[in-house]
Amino acid sequence: MALASSWSSLGSRYVRRLKALGVLVAASLLLTGAVYFLAPQWLLRAGFAVQAWGANLDSRSIDVNGLRWIYYEGGTGPTLVLLHGFGGSRQNWVPTARYLTRNFHVVIPDLPGYGRSSAVPPSDGGIRGEARLLAGFIDALRLQHFGLVGHSLGGAIAGSYAAAHPGKVFGLAFVDSAGLPFPPNAFSRGVLSGHDPFAYDSRAGLRALLRLLFVKPPRLWPRIEDALVAENRARLAFLGAVFDRLRTPRDATALVPLLPKLTMPVLGLWCRDDRIIPPAAMDALRDGLRAAPQIAMTELTGCSHMPNMEQPRETSQVLTQFYLLPATAH
Repeated sequence: MALASSWSSLGSRYVRRLKALGVLVAASLLLTGAVYFLAPQWLLRAGFAVQAWGANLDSRSIDVNGLRWIYYEGGTGPTLVLLHGFGGSRQNWVPTARYLTRNFHVVIPDLPGYGRSSAVPPSDGGIRGEARLLAGFIDALRLQHFGLVGHSLGGAIAGSYAAAHPGKVFGLAFVDSAGLPFPPNAFSRGVLSGHDPFAYDSRAGLRALLRLLFVKPPRLWPRIEDALVAENRARLAFLGAVFDRLRTPRDATALVPLLPKLTMPVLGLWCRDDRIIPPAAMDALRDGLRAAPQIAMTELTGCSHMPNMEQPRETSQVLTQFYLLPATAH
C-alpha cells in the first residue's frame, strides 16, 4: 500500500509539472505571437542578437565627434575592419564573421546613417563623407594596423580611406565593390533612368530588392518584412540623396583615380552572378593597381551581390587565405 501511495504521489507531481510546463509554453507562444504582430522589430533585433552571439561578437558603442557609432567586435588575432554597403548594416557581415572570429579580431561598424549608428546629413553620406567619418572612428578605437574589407559602397569607402592612410592598412579587400566602371547592365540602366531599388517602402519593394541581391532570396515572415520596411522608410530621404550622388559619373568611378595610390596587397572578391556590379568591374580594378605589391582576384559561384550573406563560409575562406598569406599576415 505504501509503495502504491508513493507511486500515486509521484504520478500526481509529474502531472502537475506537465501542466505547469504546458501553461508556460502556452504563455510563451502567446507572448511571442503578440510581439510578432504588435512589435516585430523586437523579434528582428532579438534574431540579430542571437546571430551575433553565435558569431562570437559583442555589440559596442562609442561617441566620436558627436556621432554615436554602434559596432560589433569579437575574436582574436590580426584585426579586420569590415564595412557594409549602401542601405545595409553591420548585420550583413555577421554570417561571414562567424568564421572569421576564429582567426581574427573583427570590428564591424554600422556606418553613420545606417543601422543603429547616428543619423547624418546626406552630405556626410556616400564615399568621401563616410571615409572621413571612418577615419575618426578608427582613431577613436586606436587601431594602428589592420586589414580593411569593404562590400559594395563599403568597398569604395575602404579604398578612399586606404588611399589616404596607406600606412595603417596592411591589406585591402574589395567585395563586389562600387566605384568601378563596368559594361552597362539592367541595374545600371535602371539607375541612370532614376530607378532606385533600395528606396523600398513596401513588402513588394523589399522582395524585389532581395531578388536582385540574392540568387536564392531569403524567405522572411510577413511581419519581419514589415519591420525591415519601416526601418528603411525612416531613412528614405537620406538614402535617396546619397543614391543620387552615387549615380553621378564622379562617384560611380570614384575608385579609378585612387587605385594607383594603393600600396598594400589588394584582393578583389566577386560573385560571378552579381546582377548589380558584375565581375567585369574587376578588370578596372586590376588595371588600376600599379603600386600594389600583391593582387588577388577571386570569383564565387552561387551568389549575386551578397557573398558575405549567401556564401559566408566561402567568403571567409578567401579572406582568411588572403590575410594570412606571408605578404599580408601581421
